[in-house]
Amino acid sequence: MALVAIEWVVFDLGEVVLARTERLAELADMLGGDADRMPVAYASHRDILDRDSDPAAYWSAVAADLGLGPVPSELVERLDEVDTAGWTVARPETVDLIEDLHTAGLGLAVCSNASSAMRQAVEVLPWSGRFRHLVFSGDLQVLKPEPAIYDAVLAATGARPQSTVFFDDKQVNVDGARRAGWHAFRFTDAAGARRDLAALGVDLE
Repeated sequence: MALVAIEWVVFDLGEVVLARTERLAELADMLGGDADRMPVAYASHRDILDRDSDPAAYWSAVAADLGLGPVPSELVERLDEVDTAGWTVARPETVDLIEDLHTAGLGLAVCSNASSAMRQAVEVLPWSGRFRHLVFSGDLQVLKPEPAIYDAVLAATGARPQSTVFFDDKQVNVDGARRAGWHAFRFTDAAGARRDLAALGVDLE
C-alpha cells in the first residue's frame, strides 16, 4: 500500500532530464569572446532568457560581459539555435525512469525555467510525449521558485499539492515547491530519485 497517494511526478529539465550543454566554447567562438570567461557570462544573465524569451537582450548582456559590442540580429538567431540544441541531449537513466513512471500510470509534467524556444525544441523530442503538460517559465514570464509557476503546474494537472512529487537540481526550486505543499527532492541522479519515490510508496520495481 502506498504511504501517500502520489498521482503526479513533475520534472525540471536541465541537468535532470537533459544533460548540461557542452557547447559554451562554440558559443563563445561564435561571439568572438574568451571561452574561459563564457561560463560566468552565460549563467549571469540567464533569467533574461528564461523569463522573457528574449534572446536579443540575453546575448547582448552576455556579449557585454565578455567586453564585446552589439550582437547583430542574424547572429542572435544562430546563437539561440545552437544554445537550444545544446540542451536537448537526454540523460538515458532519467528517460528510463520516466518510462517506468508512465508505465505505472502516474501523471507526468515538466516545470522548467527555460525559454519558449526551448519548449518548442522539447516538444518534438521522442520522450516528451510521456509528459501530459509542459510548463515553461518563458511562456508565463514567471520563474521558479516564484509561487505562481507552481500554481500554474497544479492548474494544468488538476493535482493536489500533496499528491505531487517534484525533482529539480537546484535546492532553491525544491524549497519553493515544498512551500507550495509538494513533495520535492533535489535531483542528483535517477537512482536517487527512485529511492525518493520509493520512500513515498511509489515502487517501480
